[in-house]
Amino acid sequence: MLRNIDPILSPDILYALAAMGHGDEIVIADANFPAESSGPTPIRADGSTASDMLRAVLSLMPLDSFVPDPAITMQVVGDPDAIPEAVQDFQTVIDGTADRPARITSLERFAFYDRAATAFAVIQTGERRLYGNIILKKGVIE
Repeated sequence: MLRNIDPILSPDILYALAAMGHGDEIVIADANFPAESSGPTPIRADGSTASDMLRAVLSLMPLDSFVPDPAITMQVVGDPDAIPEAVQDFQTVIDGTADRPARITSLERFAFYDRAATAFAVIQTGERRLYGNIILKKGVIE
């Protein structure tokens, strides 16, 4: 254990966050996300929710301030303007935790999967709320 680091951040997650460079992306995924088949080998965090993981990650990692969309979620299939409960919660977490809060944008489901496939890392949580997935772009450490 380390001081001032959320204990849900495992050594593998801490390594990924430290190894990422400016502009790299990390996915925080729900339990339904096809993480094993869609990109980098997922880091398992089954005992945590996506919101708790988002809060923990943002306590250490800045969002990119050089792009208009440093936080991206998946659109609801058939209703792209809907804002699922998980996404509402994500925005609250970003507003309260990120050093540079940003508005969440969204991508169509398969475009989200394509983007996630190129991410630096994927953290698969035990999140059970539907559409509890978010891609974060790492900013510069000042």
